[in-house]
Amino acid sequence: MLDIRMFREQSDVIRADHDRRGLEHNAIDEVIRLDEAWRKARFDADQLRRKRNEAARGIAAAKKAGDDAEFQRIKTEVDTIAAEIESLGEVADGHETERDRIRMSIPNILHADVPVGDDEGGNTQHSFHGEKPVFDFDARTHNDLIEMNRWVDLPRAAKIAGSRFYFLKGDLAHMDLALQQYAVDFISERGYTFVQPPIMMNREAYEGVTDLSDFESVMYNIQPDGYYTIATSEHPLTAMFMDEVIEPSLLPIRIVGVSPCFRREVGAHGQGDKGIWRVHQFTKVEQVIISHPDDSWNHHEELLTNCVDLWDSLGLHYEVVNICTGDMGTVAAKKYDLEAWLPGRSEYKEIVSCSNCTDYQANRLRMRYRTTEGNAAVHTLNSTAVATSRALVAIMEQNQLEDGRVRVPDCLVSRMGGKTHLEPCEW
Repeated sequence: MLDIRMFREQSDVIRADHDRRGLEHNAIDEVIRLDEAWRKARFDADQLRRKRNEAARGIAAAKKAGDDAEFQRIKTEVDTIAAEIESLGEVADGHETERDRIRMSIPNILHADVPVGDDEGGNTQHSFHGEKPVFDFDARTHNDLIEMNRWVDLPRAAKIAGSRFYFLKGDLAHMDLALQQYAVDFISERGYTFVQPPIMMNREAYEGVTDLSDFESVMYNIQPDGYYTIATSEHPLTAMFMDEVIEPSLLPIRIVGVSPCFRREVGAHGQGDKGIWRVHQFTKVEQVIISHPDDSWNHHEELLTNCVDLWDSLGLHYEVVNICTGDMGTVAAKKYDLEAWLPGRSEYKEIVSCSNCTDYQANRLRMRYRTTEGNAAVHTLNSTAVATSRALVAIMEQNQLEDGRVRVPDCLVSRMGGKTHLEPCEW
């Protein structure tokens, strides 16, 4: 969330950002009103504490003088003031709770380079990579390829777990593991520490990394324990330093994590989202950087470079787009997406999101670093390296052969036991 000082000192910046996003200012006004009411209640309580302390000094004098009537009068006055202080404290707490509830729903301040647009149609192309594959046969969708090669069993998974779950089999399952290992090694070699996070988080930690009012419907809520299964390893890796003051000498902290991810994917989806493109469980390799504020925009470009180099090494064709105001979520200040070309569907689809969240998550998580003037919020950044199910789709569609087999990217051959093509599964 935004630092409360922005509402007090730079509300014009927040209002201008809302104008870019096409949002009304009502929430901003309410945060400012509640903050002023909170501060007034605290001020009034402080004044009453001074009055109580002054009155209490007379108690000892009255007792020493044996003046019981004066003693009782002062005691009654002190008790009355104490009750008023307690009541003001409750009022202040109520204002603060409501203020921060609304404040958590107000989006991050967008970077000046974010293009203005109403929806994904306003996204702009940042760069173009690789050669678009050309076939002398009708390109198949990944749905066709997994069915004819028996690499994925959707019906049997649906029988035991429901729709959008799957069994991954044979050579395609081996490639999923190869992609995980390859991506982790690729990013680790650039100075990132490999971390395997927990796959469940409590509500407080989850509220620190995302807008639960917007995201909760996507997640699995584990009851009665009160946990959420993670939708991406970005969330536990970012929340890892919640409530900590980080020594500046440790910054930047670079992490590459791998985990299963779980998403409910509620709502209607098109035919193109069938197969393993939009599923309830998948594996993702994620990059996270916890940064000094002065360096975060350079680190954002670093994360994008890592993605581009990784996906270039897979020999795939894709584009990088700069996400516009109307397609941006609550948390990121700027975001790039990588979109792979899927020839079976003749369209580009998102495979990577790369975001700088500035201090938005850090304020929620109370993550600070030491400075000579006190503690200040770090910046947090995240980027997909590889979501393996979507990478498999892109590889299958771009590397397909006429007989239905799929060529293995050169960089994965050694991790596939020397196998150069994915062969059909026997059952």
